[in-house]
Amino acid sequence: MDYDADLPGHVEAELARFLDEAGADIRAVEPSFAAGVDALGEFVLRGGKRLRPTFAWWAWRGTGGAEADADGVLRVVSSLELVQACALIHDDLIDSSDSRRGRPTVHVAFADLHTAERWLGPAPAFGLAASVLIGDLALAWADDMFGSAALPPATLDAARPAWRAMRTEVLAGQFLDVRTQATGDASPEAALRVSRLKTAAYTVERPLHLGALLAGAEPSQIETLREFGRDIGVAFQLRDDLLGVFGDPSVTGKPAGDDLREGKRTLLVALGLQRAGAEQAKVITHAIGNPALSQSDVARVRETLTEVGAVAAVEERIDALTETALKALDRAELLEPAGAELTELAAKATRRTH
Repeated sequence: MDYDADLPGHVEAELARFLDEAGADIRAVEPSFAAGVDALGEFVLRGGKRLRPTFAWWAWRGTGGAEADADGVLRVVSSLELVQACALIHDDLIDSSDSRRGRPTVHVAFADLHTAERWLGPAPAFGLAASVLIGDLALAWADDMFGSAALPPATLDAARPAWRAMRTEVLAGQFLDVRTQATGDASPEAALRVSRLKTAAYTVERPLHLGALLAGAEPSQIETLREFGRDIGVAFQLRDDLLGVFGDPSVTGKPAGDDLREGKRTLLVALGLQRAGAEQAKVITHAIGNPALSQSDVARVRETLTEVGAVAAVEERIDALTETALKALDRAELLEPAGAELTELAAKATRRTH
């Protein structure tokens, strides 16, 4: 199909078209909201791996999607990027993150605007409110984009169970993440539950589910694809956890050690505490949720996590999950080139550097 060769580029163009359409009316009604519309557009179109639309697209292609539906399916899978935008904008606020992809986060940018314009009230509160509303706008527009796809109503209706479940799961995952930090639950089991709901479900499993439903795939094939998605999705998050501590800021776009400062109870941290001696545990616990963590502190945590074998254990878990996922993918018996493309995507998701 024409879209196969450069799917991310076509997703980008489809998003740009939709954002222009969606923003036109509200700009005319309330010009002051243009700043919010522009911020969302800039955030969505700034870049990104477009993993979610790509997983959904190849599930659709691999399970026999009809070429006549390609334009409509492109719009549906592109709408996943707006769900992602909502999650990231709100996540940055929840985590008090200052930057993403090397740029100020939405709440920081609007706090800076408030300061520059010398408006009334506290700038941080304005930034917080603006980012909540812009994240909400992204989620509302995701549903609008999904529903506006040029597909038979029955096709869209068939895909709605995956769409509804995905939106609920990502919010539940974010709540579970916050709750885990608040309760101090540092168990590996809690960390994996967060990874499963907050990342794996809406990054890989549900996009695959969505694409397969759009193609009218058989239930057994859908379940096998979801099995592949669950394992690759968790492996993706575990790689993200490693990058949150060991990643190069010039590549990841986020300060080194931010996950530690934010108090993330990742599997890496959980295994580190489980395996650490008393002094090693002090190094790790001192770092978790410490906003004043220095680069030398981060370096000590890195050394400690490596010494106790937590890093190696997470790498082993990533390898094991990738292996079981690829076995499930083989059983799905997809039409090519979908199987090869999803195998390559699995490698990119689990071996990436950013």
